[in-house]
Amino acid sequence: MESSAVHTQNFLSVLILAGGNSRRMGTDKALVPVDGEAMLAQVCRVARGCSDRVFVLTPWGDRYQAVLPPDCQVLSEARSPGEEAPGPLVGFAAGLRQLSREWVLLLACDLPRLEGAQMGAWAAQLPQVPAEAIAWLPRLGDRWDPLCGFYRRRCLASLEAFIEGGGRSFQRWLDREVVEVLPVDDPQWLFNCNTPDDLRILAGGDRPPPPA
Repeated sequence: MESSAVHTQNFLSVLILAGGNSRRMGTDKALVPVDGEAMLAQVCRVARGCSDRVFVLTPWGDRYQAVLPPDCQVLSEARSPGEEAPGPLVGFAAGLRQLSREWVLLLACDLPRLEGAQMGAWAAQLPQVPAEAIAWLPRLGDRWDPLCGFYRRRCLASLEAFIEGGGRSFQRWLDREVVEVLPVDDPQWLFNCNTPDDLRILAGGDRPPPPA
């Protein structure tokens, strides 16, 4: 049976953001092992199941090279020494400028409950997303989950204009745009592992709490 990557390879890239400071974890969460595998490597492996083009945007390419699968590429996020992380919205724009396919799956590096089969099933439905929508994203309550969803590359112009106007909030930007809701059967797939307590939940095999 052919993988979903075969069917989506011409129109979908994956962009994984790995430029945060991991303050709540107390150590670089991208390198924290879950089930014996660094979280970043785990997310890359799952992403590879729905696209042949997987990119990691980070200012620390050398730090992560040893854990990345060989077919995942690093995109450099320019940052001066000591400069604070500009935030995921700015990082997304920086990565999107370097991609060319119609769709981009944007992922955080701390999603240990992602399932490859589900990601592939979502990717296979992209041709059915209404043409006017710039993104297809999960919605939790009254908020979008911007770091586990699909964006059309043409959103870049709107995104850059929002950032140039001082905007840094995914929610505020997305609330101005046409976004289609991505149905999620199990919200645990979207669980972000941000703290040592989150790690203990995962290590104990407990079901993480629903995303906030």
